[in-house]
Amino acid sequence: MAVSGENFCSSAWNGFLLNMTFGMEFAWANTLAAMFIFMGKIFIVVLNCFTLYGLMLVRKDLEEVKSIGGPMLICAIGSYATANLFLGMMDEAVIALLTCLCIDRGINDG
Repeated sequence: MAVSGENFCSSAWNGFLLNMTFGMEFAWANTLAAMFIFMGKIFIVVLNCFTLYGLMLVRKDLEEVKSIGGPMLICAIGSYATANLFLGMMDEAVIALLTCLCIDRGINDG
């Protein structure tokens, strides 16, 4: 609808035809984006947990807690939720850019 300015039903049909025409490219881009997003989430969680451990080591907070598992678990869950929120936008951007690319290729014959 945003690209062509048509109503919802014709835009949905055109989107379906676009997905059928360029299906493999959509699948490849989604797979590649999902892989990078997953790696980004893991990297962010691990980095935040190491940062928490380093800060607790410097501030000598490790002696005050019985187990470091609780703070690490809370940090990991919070980091994953935040990374999931922000990196989910990247997935939407990949779909939008690929849709625009396929529309351009369809209009201009490749």
